[in-house]
Amino acid sequence: MSTDTATVRHIESSGAPDRFARGWHLLGLTREFDDGKPHGLEAFGTKLVIWKGADGNLNVLDAYCRHMGGDLSTGTVQGDNVACPFHSWRWGGDGKCKEIPYARRVPPRARTRAWTTMVIDGQLFVWHDHEGNPPPENVTIPAIPGYEEGEWTDWVWDNTLVPNSHCREIIDNMVDMAHFYYIHKGLPTYFKNVFEGHVCTQYYSGTTHEEAAKGLPIAVGVAEDQQTVSDATYWGPSYLVDKLWTKYGDTTFETILLTTHYPVNGSSFMLNYGMVMRKKPEYDDATNDMIAGKMLKGIGAGFYEDVKIWLNKAPIDNPLLCEEDGPVYQLRRWYSQFYVDVADVTPEMTQRFEFEIDTTKAVDFWQKELVEKAAQKA
Repeated sequence: MSTDTATVRHIESSGAPDRFARGWHLLGLTREFDDGKPHGLEAFGTKLVIWKGADGNLNVLDAYCRHMGGDLSTGTVQGDNVACPFHSWRWGGDGKCKEIPYARRVPPRARTRAWTTMVIDGQLFVWHDHEGNPPPENVTIPAIPGYEEGEWTDWVWDNTLVPNSHCREIIDNMVDMAHFYYIHKGLPTYFKNVFEGHVCTQYYSGTTHEEAAKGLPIAVGVAEDQQTVSDATYWGPSYLVDKLWTKYGDTTFETILLTTHYPVNGSSFMLNYGMVMRKKPEYDDATNDMIAGKMLKGIGAGFYEDVKIWLNKAPIDNPLLCEEDGPVYQLRRWYSQFYVDVADVTPEMTQRFEFEIDTTKAVDFWQKELVEKAAQKA
């Protein structure tokens, strides 16, 4: 029996954008780069060199020396500068060659690309703009209140390379209520999105259907009735700050989960994720750090389930949606502002948009399904 091709829904995909997103991108924690050595990092279709100078500043340049192509990340730090391992040309954080040890003078055109950097709460960012514009003041990443005053634990951190995928895959999660149940063992009871300007927020509350607290102190307990409230905001195209309040039994933990990424090239990205927890006075620092680490480990396992999906799914520009799938097309329109020239950003990309999903049908079905699964195991 043949199928009427006129009624068949076909997947459309126009491929990845021909540029990288405009905005601040987190490269890693500052502690990764403060050992007095140059560090190499593949990003934005090239290689970067990162080092901390004697003046205490972190610098980021294109890694390949404009003299003869040596890899600066395999060189040495000399004072405030990075020295190429090939001929020891010394490059400053402003992109200018400061010294050639064997030459009387430096050629006036001896310049390389210097990346605009920002350090906030122990994190190193670089600014990327296809047009070469500096960052506007209104897109600065917000600091965490109380972090510098020691109210939070140290960062627990991890990352993973996601090949053969575009960054849009992770952005889609912001409106995908149902995947929290099927991928992350969550049971969302409230789900809302708000987009405005360069900011995108997801409001979530729910429970879990697995023992997410395993490995935490006995005083915390193993709670199947875990309750979570989440306010997760993308500040630009790649930096997600998720404020979480998670209740295990009678104890509530306040954490901040960062989910960030930067493009390695046009078809892969590096997923960075980390967490701090507001210190609980009843625990010592070691216990607070341990709890944060356990929480991140569980969240990290969920990220790897996402990665499995991304590695095996088809890119799709025209997803077929039901109402409970959320505002996927509106989210992608918001996200598109970072891939066009500033002059081409339209009001539709940045105007305020709100959408709340009615989770009643989903929760009723999922709760029934969980009861049936529990009965089968009994």
